[in-house]
Amino acid sequence: MIGRGTSDRRPPRAYHLYGVRLRSEWPLPYRRGPDSWLAEVGLFQGSPSRFSDAVAEAQTTADETTWTRGVVLADGQTYLRWSARFEFLVSADGRAIAACPLRRGSREAFHTYLLGQALSFALIKQGFDPLHATTVAIDGAAVAFLGESGFGKSSLGAALVQAGHRLLTDDLLVLAEGDGGFIAHPGPPRLKLFPEMAWHVLGPQARGTPIADMTAKLVIPLADRQTLRSALPLKAIYVLAPPAGDPRDPARITIRRMSKRQACLALLRNTFNTAVTDSGRLRRQFAFAGSVAAAVPVKRIAYPRTLRVLPAVRDAILADLSRA
Repeated sequence: MIGRGTSDRRPPRAYHLYGVRLRSEWPLPYRRGPDSWLAEVGLFQGSPSRFSDAVAEAQTTADETTWTRGVVLADGQTYLRWSARFEFLVSADGRAIAACPLRRGSREAFHTYLLGQALSFALIKQGFDPLHATTVAIDGAAVAFLGESGFGKSSLGAALVQAGHRLLTDDLLVLAEGDGGFIAHPGPPRLKLFPEMAWHVLGPQARGTPIADMTAKLVIPLADRQTLRSALPLKAIYVLAPPAGDPRDPARITIRRMSKRQACLALLRNTFNTAVTDSGRLRRQFAFAGSVAAAVPVKRIAYPRTLRVLPAVRDAILADLSRA
């Protein structure tokens, strides 16, 4: 059971993702990381009684359909639930997450929700603001692709992996200020792709596990040679335009530098977690977006969403980076 702050228990296993030290009661398919980290979060098996109490309180304050966006309880914890799949309790200080699968399911799906949506609440409570991005290592630096779900971030990342570049993180990106810029931290060594895209870009050997019943998207593990486990300086951010492409010429690939104001707004729109809207978080979020927009080139990329054009889009990005 976790209380208002952190748990007294210290899980025996330690892993590192997103620059965070994760101490877990569950074995996770990740390596141990560096000796330093940005934050620490404990991952615990939640007790049925504590979750029963949380559900009873949540029912008095919020409709069940909104529980995926979090219900803040009286003691400062946040309760999250995906109906008939998983439920989580994030401690008030963000240093512990209690988790409870509600039915048998794949390990990959559980990890995706635990280390994605649930972890984002813990990170925000600790002062971090993760972005919704796919990030690839190119020539010793991190290049991030931002965009709404379905805009093609992971597909573009897969096309770059196919060309020999290495994935840094897919879906959730944690940045930390470094010397003269920002550092991008590595996430799980996997991509989330629809089957057709996975087979077209990564080949017929690509195999994955469905994320959830309501989507065909797969969690596809990548080989060590396809991923990078160390943090890198962030060189550029590309914001994906809607799939319609450039309205002036839908078949054309265009890359344009955004103003600092446009870049700041794009970073705000592409936060990983849109549910937490308290004044403290919003102040930090605006300050963070402004700092990133001032330090890192942010560009808008528009292109037609067809499989045959992906290599050309990849080449256009690489050419743009080489000019920079």
